[in-house]
Amino acid sequence: MKQTLVRLGLCLSVPVLLASCGAPGVPIPPALELPRPVTDLRAVRKGDRVFLSWTVPVKTTDGQSVRHMGATLICRSLEAAADCKHPIAELTPTKSAGLAQGKAGSQNQNPRATYVDILSRDFETQNSIAEITFAVEVQNENRRSTGLSNQVKVPAAPALAPPPNFTAQITAQGVLISWACAPANTAPAGAYLRYLIRVYRKSEDAKNDARVGEADALDCSKTNLLDQNFDWEKNYLYRANVVTQVSPPEKPELEVEGDDTPEVKVFAHDIFPPSVPSGLQAAYSGVGQAPFIDLVWAPVTDADLAGYNVFRHDEGGEPVRLNSEPVKISAYRDAQVASGKKYFYSVSAVDVRGNESARSEEADEVVP
Repeated sequence: MKQTLVRLGLCLSVPVLLASCGAPGVPIPPALELPRPVTDLRAVRKGDRVFLSWTVPVKTTDGQSVRHMGATLICRSLEAAADCKHPIAELTPTKSAGLAQGKAGSQNQNPRATYVDILSRDFETQNSIAEITFAVEVQNENRRSTGLSNQVKVPAAPALAPPPNFTAQITAQGVLISWACAPANTAPAGAYLRYLIRVYRKSEDAKNDARVGEADALDCSKTNLLDQNFDWEKNYLYRANVVTQVSPPEKPELEVEGDDTPEVKVFAHDIFPPSVPSGLQAAYSGVGQAPFIDLVWAPVTDADLAGYNVFRHDEGGEPVRLNSEPVKISAYRDAQVASGKKYFYSVSAVDVRGNESARSEEADEVVP
């Protein structure tokens, strides 16, 4: 009887042991937790610096949240990269990357990461007509990854320092922009290299800069530009840099902008009068009709001209303006004349902001 109970107990225990081993079926392999590769790497070069930015992966290749982020390798080469055996930098997981592993839909679900690579002058000069390829590789904590990100390129050409003594001042002709000529030996020589000083202007209400013009950076005979394409009575900010243009054989032209000069602020306040009218002539007419004197003069060509003021005086008297509103054309008829008198005339020009020129040379005429 005792043996029978033992056998029954063993039989009952077998199903319990089998149940503790898990449900039957195909075994599920452990998750590798590989972060998805970066697909939006961007690179912008300014001077000797290359600014990289990308979105930190928050999901693994199997759609799970990244729990254990590893290092991010920064890869740089002169050719298309197949791997990142010799990274130029290795970034540890950032705090923002850790927050990205939180709840879906949170503000930090897709944080951005950045890195700045500083190029040496020797590297730029030795590879002046080449392009630099950048990529990043995001690893898990076991230093495994799904490979490189998308690859981006920037020119490797040398960047020059901004032009020294950069100034901008308002004149009657426009904003005169000037700089000092930099020594030519600061520019690495090369058959496919050209250096230009590029000037930009930005108004207070504009989002983007406007390009004012360019000049040969190595030509010391021309160290200024005149900006005439602006609106008066506004504030503007001017800056400049040296642009290296590269024209490699059988390839598209490339260019690198150097660092900017400090911005120079200019208030385009128009206190400059138009040109003085010239060529004034006076002619009497009145035979068979009421007498009058016709005046004509050479037109003033200033773009902001509003019109002219006409002045008259008797011999020994003070000039008096004859018109109440600016005369729109370069001619005027004076019908308020009397016989037996000599009149002296002069003309000034007025712009749209009320600036008035000096008066012209006088012309005189006698009414018989």
